[in-house]
Amino acid sequence: MNRLYFGDNLDVLRERIQPETVDLVYLDPPFNSNANYNILFKETSGAAAQAQAEAFRDTWEWGETAASSYEDVMRSSGDVALALKGLKSWIGQNDMMAYLAMMTARLLELRDILKPTGSLYLHCDPNASHYLKIILDALFGPSGFRSEISWRRQSAHNDAKQGRRQYGNVRDTLLFYTKSDKWKWNTQYTPYDDSYIRNFYKHIEPETGRLYRLSDLTGPGGAAKGNPFYEVMGVKRHWRFSRERMDLLIAEGRIVQTRPGAVPAQKRYLDEMPGVSLQNDWSDIRPASGKEALGYPTQKPLSLLERIIRASTDPGDVVLDPFCGCGTTVEAAERTGRQWIGIDVTHYAITLIEARLKSNHPHAEFTVHGRPVDLASARDLARRDKHQFQWWAAWRLGSQTYREEKKGADRGIDGNILFKNGPYGDGRIIVSVKGGEHIGSQMVRDLRGVVEREEAEMGIMVCLSEPTGPMLREANDAGFVTRSAHGRLPRLQIATIQDILDGRLPKMPPLPAPERKLTPSIKRRDRDQLELLLPFPGEKIISGKGTMVDPRFLSLSG
Repeated sequence: MNRLYFGDNLDVLRERIQPETVDLVYLDPPFNSNANYNILFKETSGAAAQAQAEAFRDTWEWGETAASSYEDVMRSSGDVALALKGLKSWIGQNDMMAYLAMMTARLLELRDILKPTGSLYLHCDPNASHYLKIILDALFGPSGFRSEISWRRQSAHNDAKQGRRQYGNVRDTLLFYTKSDKWKWNTQYTPYDDSYIRNFYKHIEPETGRLYRLSDLTGPGGAAKGNPFYEVMGVKRHWRFSRERMDLLIAEGRIVQTRPGAVPAQKRYLDEMPGVSLQNDWSDIRPASGKEALGYPTQKPLSLLERIIRASTDPGDVVLDPFCGCGTTVEAAERTGRQWIGIDVTHYAITLIEARLKSNHPHAEFTVHGRPVDLASARDLARRDKHQFQWWAAWRLGSQTYREEKKGADRGIDGNILFKNGPYGDGRIIVSVKGGEHIGSQMVRDLRGVVEREEAEMGIMVCLSEPTGPMLREANDAGFVTRSAHGRLPRLQIATIQDILDGRLPKMPPLPAPERKLTPSIKRRDRDQLELLLPFPGEKIISGKGTMVDPRFLSLSG
């Protein structure tokens, strides 16, 4: 059941997820009214990727895609179409309307895949939460609204001296809706604060040192509420408990009479209390930090998602995140024993989640869908999204880092393969990916110039089409790596997507990668998952019998 999908979540929800099969939907869609979410990764020290640089470029601008989503909602009719039409009449065709149209189209699908007992949490900021609440009311009905949760995501902004002329915004909003009036719910508790304990748990049991408080035993409403009337320790009252229950509590030492004639009270021990039932103001969960932080600006902490999952699902239930990003929802579901489905439009996000699961949950079983598995699907990805195609192809070849320039040209670099070059130190291979059908020798000359400019050891061009004779001659003319600890290595090489899919990789030095063991359960996985076993050229893979296998001799067909 655990699945990662690489692709547009609208297509995945419509084509791959069956109606009424999901218990919980959590979504944290990218949106910021004052800045594009074009760059979600910033390269630091040349090690981190900017792989989502193009992921949401133009996504929230009114155009053909937004207009198409709007028409999809209009065809659905009903209250949600009326609500969206009214918003469009009011705020016009702008970026906010594009965001609302595309979110509404997705929320329609998310509502349909929820079970009748299912819940949805929409994580948003104050710029759009009020509009989204109107849409959700139209989708689920006003009676489907449960809570508006406020999460304090950070400490105070001390930016008044920088000219801020409003209150600091330190909170996010989570809109909690259910599909029906019968939803799964597990009450969550938070610890009592120190002042509450001091004020209420004033007594200490001498024999055990346990803190306790004294609670009223009398039955509210007396006989009119059906409370029994009898005598306890010389005091006649209407009581909360039956006579049998009261006798049992007395025998256990849980009924106290502070003085003769006083109304008896019940001992309630602090260490037996679950705490305060969770309210809708969450200030006790801090942002992701330390080892948990992955350098993802919109990353949410695991404790936040674990709280939501535990409150609204039971072990074994299905959790879906259609904007799964760096995979916090996926890992939280894995940690709490739930099944999960994650969807993201960026290939780097999928690889990041894979790495996160393999590092933190090495026995987690899941499949990955949507990656190209043949030349036709690779061409389709290149046609739909050239940047995602470039990142996928560079990753498939073995790139460990990506680079994407937002202004001007991309400087001819789509990926970097790093290796150890013996006495010559660290080596670098520059990867350039060409997704078009028209390629020529000038592109090879350009790559040679990039390699020389960057002082890299090698360059590899990846293309969809077969290289021409002049292209191959141009690559051969570049000669060999002058300083190589790994023998004669061509300085420039050309590989086609078909070559890579078939396991015919360029000649490269050994790449550092951890050894991984192929368990029988992994061997039985589908074609998409088998691809994950061959991410880096030269990586050692240990078969079930302990045999070392060079991935360059393996292919997806066998």
